[in-house]
Amino acid sequence: MQPKAPQIGFDRFIRLDWAAAALRVRSGAADIGELDQILTEAHAGPEAKKKTRTVLNRLWLEPREEVVGLADRGVDIFASVSNAQVEVLTWGMAIAVYPFFAKVAEIVGRLTSIQGDCTTTEVHRRMAEIYGEREGTRRMTNMVLQSQVDWSLLNKSANGKTLTRKPSMALQSPETVQWLSAALLMHVGHPLGLDGLAGQPTMFPFSLGDNLGYLLSSSDVLEVRADSAGTRIVGLKDRLGA
Repeated sequence: MQPKAPQIGFDRFIRLDWAAAALRVRSGAADIGELDQILTEAHAGPEAKKKTRTVLNRLWLEPREEVVGLADRGVDIFASVSNAQVEVLTWGMAIAVYPFFAKVAEIVGRLTSIQGDCTTTEVHRRMAEIYGEREGTRRMTNMVLQSQVDWSLLNKSANGKTLTRKPSMALQSPETVQWLSAALLMHVGHPLGLDGLAGQPTMFPFSLGDNLGYLLSSSDVLEVRADSAGTRIVGLKDRLGA
């Protein structure tokens, strides 16, 4: 029997202002009617709007039980940190909730790690190796890439054939660094070496800054310890979902 292809999940283009509106609703700063109006104006029909709402629900409005804690902390940062970075928060939720989104990010991060750019053909080829040569795989990969470009975390050439890294985005607060690190650890499902965490291809748009070990050790949901070889390891104290 052939193994079942991995579920795609992230199957819609998500604009950053839609994610921001969902965050405002989740934080209590806006009514759901505001988001509904934005989505109505942006979509051709109710079915397209419904599919977009499904993705936004999983990211922010109605996250799965195992990521509710992560979403709640993200909302707290959005509500309390000056100039909260919506693109960072939504990226973190996307990699924690959607393995497909995270895999596209990982592949782009790896392919652009040397020269700073890659072709969309290369990304599609790698995704097809994992998810199969399906039209859905190609289309949904494009949805993820289009979203990352809209969030100003990736550049795409005018002809759509080349993807280029942007300068790494510095995170604006210690809380954001800690939160994004927790989101990454939820995605990978196991502790990471401190250097490995900062260098994960999935995190290619961001710079976690200096003194990362000290910063993460002050988090109440992360644990920093040394292994038998003296390598510093970062893990989650819990799953952030309880």
